[in-house]
Amino acid sequence: MAETTRPLSKRKASIVTIIPYYNGSAFVERAVKSAFGQSVLADELIVVNDGSTESEAAFVRDLGERMKFKVIDQANGGQGSARNAGVAASTSEYICFLDQDDFYLPTHNEILANGIPHDNKRFGWVYADLYRAEVNGTLVKKEIVKNYGEHPKSSLHQVLGTNLMILPSASLISRRAFEDVGGFDEQFTGYEDDDLFIRLFRAGYSNDFISKHVAVWCMHDESTSNSIRMSRSRLKFFKKWASIFPDDPSTGEFILRDCLVPRFHTDFIGESMTAMLQDQESKTNIYIHRPELRHILNEYAGIVLRSPSVSQKMKFRLRVQLAILSLDSKIAGSAARGAMRFLRSLKGS
Repeated sequence: MAETTRPLSKRKASIVTIIPYYNGSAFVERAVKSAFGQSVLADELIVVNDGSTESEAAFVRDLGERMKFKVIDQANGGQGSARNAGVAASTSEYICFLDQDDFYLPTHNEILANGIPHDNKRFGWVYADLYRAEVNGTLVKKEIVKNYGEHPKSSLHQVLGTNLMILPSASLISRRAFEDVGGFDEQFTGYEDDDLFIRLFRAGYSNDFISKHVAVWCMHDESTSNSIRMSRSRLKFFKKWASIFPDDPSTGEFILRDCLVPRFHTDFIGESMTAMLQDQESKTNIYIHRPELRHILNEYAGIVLRSPSVSQKMKFRLRVQLAILSLDSKIAGSAARGAMRFLRSLKGS
């Protein structure tokens, strides 16, 4: 990396930081302060209010006047839509995103900007590691990206077969590349990050990884990754990429069988299983959405069972799991646990 980069002071890179905002008054000031606390300041800071309530919108507008950053208002369109709006309202050469409940470490911009390869006309993005924390910023885990797959990404199987764990809050993206692929796909609320980076990869843009921490990723109960929106988006993502890359025996490419099914099977099954085993009195979010989660699972299962390339053993496992999930919840618990023990013995299929 050191041989292909040059000092930031000689590069004159312009950077915009974009923060999508939705009813995030409890977090956004911390995020903004971290953006203003950089060793190398961004040239632009834009917060996109994505259809928040009147009181929440007023909060971020007042904060913008007090802390001197730009606020854009739009009807609720989701995080991808808000990020796209922020890019459209900016002019900087490089783009950094920051989720409202996350925050940057002080050298975020400096580390990422200094990781831009010198004279690479196909530069796409550079990304780094980050800490995982509780909502209050208390550290939970240090190594997130580094210990999750291979970096940087060099094959289609790497970008489709596993969760990329490349977070926009720990990335710096070329505006030219971002606009060339059309920005975020706004149909997704969850998985829009992976989808963007896959499309950048497929378009031939480079990706570079820096093994340093640049941001803090804060998880909490209301995070998108813990909501039904993520489940809906997962199905859309699965269907999109399964249709783009149908299994093709003539070329020997089996993206559905070898990448998408191994990556997502446990998620689709696990959510429905968890919802089924929830106690009715708990009235948890996952229990309330049990019918929709089963519908999502059925759509996924239909694609897998219709595929001629997926093994019969895998289809058998899936049919057993579907049969368990069709049982009355009063008797399903013991059946599910017993069947899951049996199915673990077939996991290598």
